[in-house]
Amino acid sequence: MTWLLVLAGGAVGAPLRYLTDRAVQARHDTVFPWGTLTVNLLGSLVLGVLTGAAVSAPAYALLGTGLCGALTTYSTFSYETLRLARSGSRGLAAANVVVTTAVSLGAVYLGVAVGRAVG
Repeated sequence: MTWLLVLAGGAVGAPLRYLTDRAVQARHDTVFPWGTLTVNLLGSLVLGVLTGAAVSAPAYALLGTGLCGALTTYSTFSYETLRLARSGSRGLAAANVVVTTAVSLGAVYLGVAVGRAVG
């Protein structure tokens, strides 16, 4: 039955990723992938909160694995970094790697702290 929770979370997370990415990217007139950065930051923060709060296994399957797994996107991050590098924007590609990694790790650490404080 756990797989149904993962499926339900993913069914919400995937369209949420797409809609958030499009909404954020539409507000920026740049080739930098702000939308992907945003969903990866949000997913890392939520996953950190869930981990810090030590939620139940079913809640983690639904929200952590399902929702956050579908909300965040390593494959799109990788593709967009490659696309930036191939188009001659190597500085932006490098910035994407550094910023996404730093912001995502920072968000998960912050989320764990928040989860522990409220959990």
